[in-house]
Amino acid sequence: MQTLKFVYWQDGDAFLGYLVEFPDYWTQGDSFDDLKSHLMELYRDLTSGEIPEVRRLGELVMP
Repeated sequence: MQTLKFVYWQDGDAFLGYLVEFPDYWTQGDSFDDLKSHLMELYRDLTSGEIPEVRRLGELVMP
């Protein structure tokens, strides 16, 4: 089982969010559970290799 961090907020009746690893790609849902479902779909799409030039968040460890 894999754990993915995401950022989310509610705007009116909509729940919006994005995966921390992919901050440029937002999605939305009608409920919190719907948003999570869309985020899982988005992750599969972004990691499938079918979308070219996907931008990711990286991390550097400085010595």
